[in-house]
Amino acid sequence: MLMVVSPAKTLDYETELPLTEFSQPEFLPQAQELIDQLQALSPADVAGLMKLSDKLASLNVNRFAHWAQPFTADNARPAIYAFKGDVYTGLDAYSFTKSDMAFAQTHLRMLSGLYGLLKPLDLMQAYRLEMGTKFENKKGKNLYEFWGQTISHKINEMLNENETLINLASNEYFKAVDKKTLNADIITPVFKDEKNGQYKIISFYAKKARGLMAAYIIKNKIDQPEKLKEFDVDGYRFSEEMSKSKEWVFIRDEASA
Repeated sequence: MLMVVSPAKTLDYETELPLTEFSQPEFLPQAQELIDQLQALSPADVAGLMKLSDKLASLNVNRFAHWAQPFTADNARPAIYAFKGDVYTGLDAYSFTKSDMAFAQTHLRMLSGLYGLLKPLDLMQAYRLEMGTKFENKKGKNLYEFWGQTISHKINEMLNENETLINLASNEYFKAVDKKTLNADIITPVFKDEKNGQYKIISFYAKKARGLMAAYIIKNKIDQPEKLKEFDVDGYRFSEEMSKSKEWVFIRDEASA
């Protein structure tokens, strides 16, 4: 069983790391191709392309300019500790034991506009490049065309026959995976919170819940999809009634939020 999550826009390169182990991203040659093209952009270009303020555009132009190989512990940081957003608040990698991290390194992958697919301990340098960015490049008019089948083929390599992919990523990022070519069942957990008597997807809570479920899988070493239905963290529970065969809905009452 393999799970995928989205990256985060907010990054943390300051907090002390709890470990010294790291690995290298598999798709650094492809990332270098993108960086070579991104380095030609001005702050105004980046601001327009990514809809950023002048300050954030300048920050990312500077990041692109200083992006350089090889990646080391001095100039890069393991991805699971570099991303800092709602998903990663739920994931709480700082609470992982060594055995948790070993399980995560095998069973968790982070989708990325720049790096394609990252293992938790893969070193990464700071960047901003959302998968949905319409960045025209040498391989196409956007990042989906740039990555093509690369991500899907890699996921297939990691999945044994009849295995399951747990999709904990956003629609923007999971679009980079060609579902038709995957040799696996895909299960997409959906998290709904009660509001005014109705259960709805509330973005902030749903993102955090994806991280909570990833952590639940990792800490409990779950390798059978059916066991996900036992997920009961932070007041969520599985709803058979709302679920479909490949879209499993987990609900939380307003009083439990």
